[in-house]
Amino acid sequence: MPIEIKMPALSPTMEEGTLAKWLVKEGDTVKSGDLMAEIETDKATMEFEAVDEGVVSKLVVAEGTDGVKVGAVILLLDAEGEAPAAPEKSALPEKASPIQEAPKQPAAEIVNDTVDRETGEPVSAELTEAKAPAAEAPAKAPADGTRRAASPLARRIAADKGIDLATITGSGPNGRIVKADLEGEQAAAPADVAPAPASEASAPAAPAFAVSLVPEIPHEATKLSNMRKTIARRLTESKQQVPHIYLTVDVRLDKLLKLRTELNESLAKRDVKLSVNDLMIKALAVALMQVPKCNVMFTPNELISFKRADISVAVSTPEGLITPVITEADAASLSSISTRMKDLAARARDRKLKPEEFQGGTASLSNMGMYGIKQFDAVINPPQGMILAVGAGEKRPYVIDDALEIATVMSATGSFDHRAIDGSDGAELMQAFKTLCESPLGMLA
Repeated sequence: MPIEIKMPALSPTMEEGTLAKWLVKEGDTVKSGDLMAEIETDKATMEFEAVDEGVVSKLVVAEGTDGVKVGAVILLLDAEGEAPAAPEKSALPEKASPIQEAPKQPAAEIVNDTVDRETGEPVSAELTEAKAPAAEAPAKAPADGTRRAASPLARRIAADKGIDLATITGSGPNGRIVKADLEGEQAAAPADVAPAPASEASAPAAPAFAVSLVPEIPHEATKLSNMRKTIARRLTESKQQVPHIYLTVDVRLDKLLKLRTELNESLAKRDVKLSVNDLMIKALAVALMQVPKCNVMFTPNELISFKRADISVAVSTPEGLITPVITEADAASLSSISTRMKDLAARARDRKLKPEEFQGGTASLSNMGMYGIKQFDAVINPPQGMILAVGAGEKRPYVIDDALEIATVMSATGSFDHRAIDGSDGAELMQAFKTLCESPLGMLA
C-alpha cells in the first residue's frame, strides 16, 4: 500500500496553504530528512521534509496549487522494497466499460482522489463519497433537487452566473458537472427556479456579491495571499470577540534619547546601533514584569499568567504584518534585543521565519512613529491580552517643574482585553511604562 503524504499544518493558524514548489519528482527515492517541497503558509514559505522513506509514485497536487487544505493528500510514496502497485481496475461491469476513444478516470480512483482535475483544488467531502455509475450514459439531473456532484470551479461559475446546478446534466466522471457543462448556460428566470431544500439554505455566494460592488472604474484586482486572508480573519475575530479598552499616556523622551546616544557611542565598535524601538521593547517587557496582572492571556475557563515577557513586534512586509517574537525581553540586554530584532525583521520580510520565531508572545508592540503617526489604537493579537501602540516623538510644549518648556513627547496607547485586564491594572501598566521611558536607567538595573 502506498504511503499517503498529507499537507502539514506548519503553523497554529494554518488551515490551507500553497504548494509553491516540488523539490522531488516521480520516481525519486527519498529518505527521512530529505526536502520534498516548499509550502507557503499564512506566515512564511517553509521547506517540508520527508519523514518516511520510499519512492515517489505520484505527485497528487500540482506545483503552484493554491488553497490546499491541511490534511489533504499531496503525494503518494511507495515504501522501499515494495513492488509498485498494479493499476486499479474500473469498478464498472465489463459490459458497461467506458468508450475507448474517450476513456474516463476509473471510479475507484475518483473515490480516493483528493484533487480536482480542472483546477488542482482539493475535492470536497461529498465528492469522495461518490459511487461508480451503473451505466456508461451520463447521469441526468436529479428531479428531487438534491445536491449535485460538481467540481469546485463549476460551482464558482454557477454561483457567479446564477445557474441552478439541479438543471444541468453532468458529462464528467460519475455524472459530475464540470466547467464545459456550464458554457452557454444562463441563469434561470426567478419564476422557473425551484426553492433550494432546507439543507442547502446558506449565505449568498460571496464572490458574486463582492464583484457586484466593484464600481465601473479602471482598476486592478490582486488575489489575496494566505497571509492577508489570515490577517483579515484574525483581526475580524479580535474586534468582534475581544472587548477592547484603550488607555493613552504622553511620555517625555528626552532622557531616553540621551541615553540611547551614549549607548550607541559605546556600542559602535561592536557594530550595534540601538533604535528607539529597541528601547520601547525593553520598557514594555520590564513594565509587564512590574505589573504581572497585564502579562496574561484569557481562556474560556482559565486566566493564564506568564512568568516572563516575550514581546511580539509588528513588522511590515509586502504581504502584510507579521509579529516576530523577542523572547525573554525583560531579562535581555539592549544590544541583544537590537541584534535579534534586525535579524528577525529581515527574515520576516523574506518570509524565512521559523514557526517558533513568530508563534507565542505574551504581549505585542506596534510602532508607527517612523511614519509620523502621533497616536493610534492597535487591535489586540489574540490570544494575547494587550498590545502597545507607539506614536512619533515630537517637540511639544510641556510643563516641567511648573514651567512651560519644549520637550520631546510621544503618545503611547495600550489596547487591553477587558475580559482579562481591568482598567485600573491597564492604567498601572501604562504608568510603569511611562516611568521607565522617562527614567530609562530603571530598565537597565
